[in-house]
Amino acid sequence: MREKRLFSAIAFAATTIAAQAALLDRAQAGSFAAQGNGPNNPNQDLYSPVDANGSSQNALGGGFLEMLATGGNPTSRSAYQNPPPARRMATATPGQIEMRREVDPIYRRQEVEYSGEAPGSVVVDANSKFLYYVKGGGRAIRYGIGVGRPGFEWSGVKTISRKAEWPDWTPPAEMLARRPDLPRFMPGGPDNPLGARALYLGSSLYRIHGTNEPYTIGQNVSSGCIRMMNEDVTDLYDRVSVGTRVVVR
Repeated sequence: MREKRLFSAIAFAATTIAAQAALLDRAQAGSFAAQGNGPNNPNQDLYSPVDANGSSQNALGGGFLEMLATGGNPTSRSAYQNPPPARRMATATPGQIEMRREVDPIYRRQEVEYSGEAPGSVVVDANSKFLYYVKGGGRAIRYGIGVGRPGFEWSGVKTISRKAEWPDWTPPAEMLARRPDLPRFMPGGPDNPLGARALYLGSSLYRIHGTNEPYTIGQNVSSGCIRMMNEDVTDLYDRVSVGTRVVVR
């Protein structure tokens, strides 16, 4: 009789502890889901203990209590897996995005030492993403630029054949063939991709011009044109004239 009562008491304790363990497991699962883990997030690994055969561990906690409640063999604690490290998606605030879109300070306009071309010339160093206006006396004004992306690089000597403030933009046929979604004409203005000024190079389709995407300065981004920040192309525009020699390397 005494053994019967003892067994009943142990069984009752096991049932109570198992119920509490189940509630705790559900609470933990909710916590994992809130952190981006668990079954509520299909992109994350599901955290559930498994035994050595790959079966899911139940909420009874294994060991003696599991044996009492289920009559089965207890699961070894050593068979539990550690939870996988949380994998969080990279996020960024609008402020962080704007910081990434700022121009690298190295591409800001500055006066530097320079020699090799006649004063008044413009030299484009496409590899370094710099444009130089040669002043003479071993000095030049250096500007950061964006240049042609792979397949659109070029080099040579041109002269400025025309200057325009807030130029209109008519995409050439070659560009429209690649990008039929582009407008056939866009009037000059802040939204125009040619920006505040344009310097047309000979009879070619190439220009030195401004941009409404200043964060692209320092990159290979264009279809062959040389792009500058609007404040820089405006500064250069005031320094050069039609007939200025432009060397692209």
